[in-house]
Amino acid sequence: MSDVGVEPQIEGRPTAGAALAQQIDEAAERRAKSRNVRALGRLVPFIAAHRVDAVAAGAFLVVAAGASLGLTGAVRLLVDHLTGAQAAHATGATLAPWFWLLAGVALALALSSAFRYFFVTKLGERIVADLRKATYAHILSLDPAFFLVTRTGEVLSRLTTDIQIVENLLTTSISVSLRNLLMLIGGVAFMVVVSPRMTGLILITFPVVIAPLFLFGRRVRKLTASTQDQFAQAIGNAGETLDALEVVQAFGREAAGARSFGDAVEASFRTSLRRMTARAVMTAAVIGLVFGGVVWIIWLGVNSALNHELTWGTLFQFALLAVMAAGAVGALGESWGDVQKAAGAMERVSELLAAEPSIKAPVPHRALPRPSRGEAVLEDVTFAYPARPDLPALKGFSLQVRSGERVALVGPSGAGKSTVFRLLLRFYDPQAGRVLVDGVDLREADPAEARARMALVAQDSPLFSGSALENVRFGREDASLQDVQAAIRAAQAEAFIAALPQGIETPVGERARSLSGGQRQRLAIARALVRQAPILLLDEATSALDAENERLVQRALDEAMTGRTTLVIAHRLATVLKADRIVVMDDGRVVEQGTHAELVARNGLYARLASLQFGQAA
Repeated sequence: MSDVGVEPQIEGRPTAGAALAQQIDEAAERRAKSRNVRALGRLVPFIAAHRVDAVAAGAFLVVAAGASLGLTGAVRLLVDHLTGAQAAHATGATLAPWFWLLAGVALALALSSAFRYFFVTKLGERIVADLRKATYAHILSLDPAFFLVTRTGEVLSRLTTDIQIVENLLTTSISVSLRNLLMLIGGVAFMVVVSPRMTGLILITFPVVIAPLFLFGRRVRKLTASTQDQFAQAIGNAGETLDALEVVQAFGREAAGARSFGDAVEASFRTSLRRMTARAVMTAAVIGLVFGGVVWIIWLGVNSALNHELTWGTLFQFALLAVMAAGAVGALGESWGDVQKAAGAMERVSELLAAEPSIKAPVPHRALPRPSRGEAVLEDVTFAYPARPDLPALKGFSLQVRSGERVALVGPSGAGKSTVFRLLLRFYDPQAGRVLVDGVDLREADPAEARARMALVAQDSPLFSGSALENVRFGREDASLQDVQAAIRAAQAEAFIAALPQGIETPVGERARSLSGGQRQRLAIARALVRQAPILLLDEATSALDAENERLVQRALDEAMTGRTTLVIAHRLATVLKADRIVVMDDGRVVEQGTHAELVARNGLYARLASLQFGQAA
């Protein structure tokens, strides 16, 4: 049975759960107060890992921007030739070089734009793939305490929706933004060369154009982050409902579940609608101001050309440059919303990447002795789960399990039996006392090395959507087919697996729901047996089996336990009778120890439990 408890404060320090919740609250507060896009800086290491593609993308961005600006120079030369003193003598032959020049610049623009698109998109896709892999790998390293305060649905939302937003920025928006930034810088520089006076007039209007970006940009980013948070909450609710779909349907709560999800989605949509409105207003203001200013400047330029203060070619070039610069500003104003949206998404992803597991290998860590002796010791352990620091699950608990010994843990629900397993697997660290495996304190060891010495069969062992072979081999990746088949035989799963359409290669469906409860449990036992670990942890491993299958699997477990240290959470008489020692737990403490006969004779808690659970057979 699973035990629920919590982690108390030790010597005035905040609990791990409270500290983790505080970190998440602080992260949300930082996100709300953030006024810049520094969160996107987290992408720099991913970009640096592919610097060749980044340099190529940057080079072609510059060439494409230069070719676009070069078109204006080619147009100026052509117009001046058509309107200058030599215009009267112009022929097709004399004009051809200028058109060839224009065509050459256009070809350079086309090729550089194609290469720019390829390298920018390739770089963006590669970065996003690396980001997804790094984020998921980091999520898998987080300990269970993190998921007590962060719902799985929210984590999946960040892994999918938020990273998709970042992908849109990297593969599309960033290319457009950088190109337009270069066009703006280059266009203004060329405009200064062509006509400093008119350029000065344009720059005077520049602050008026930029103002909407700052006025509306921050609001767009805040609303984006709020939309993503609300959508993540909706996904979290949906995940919980789908995980318990049979219960939902059994109680006729489908409509309530759909209504709850619909309300969350509608709240997210309303926030998104406010974001879209703010961005639309920002875009309209920027584009209107930009092109209004351009029209005014061109009108001034036409007057200058009519007064022979500049050539018509110069006016054409300046007008094209002004339109390009204005278009660049307008596009930057529109894409700034994408940058703000991606910054909000990246902040949420960064919170995942910044979350540090409280359970990790110290540096340096202490190696466990080889070969393993299979000894497990808990010394005066006090432990509470992070969610409930006021209710310890274990209180001064001590247990020594010798090599090869079979120990049964017995007690009422909530006594702390499953908590012992979780501490041995180092999913948590106790607030007081020590947990040792083969004489090494687990706080000093690598958790992966300690867990490699154990095989767990839980009361409801989750399976995966692959084949029966893949599920068994999940226990040991390098297990040979012969090892897998031996484990399947030992778990008495050979008959039902052979009856599957493709035998051991048959997909078993999501969470192996195509199998019965007993079949799933036998497959889970095979997965533990193929691990060949020196310590077996059996959390009522035969609870889902009928009497006949229980007898067969119990025989297999008896063989598997030979020469191994075994801890069993026991509710069945057969398991209790075969244990070398029975440890009776109540309220997180050891209250009795001994064999079945000794404990029944004492007429204590065990005798009462035995009478209730085992009946007359006890």
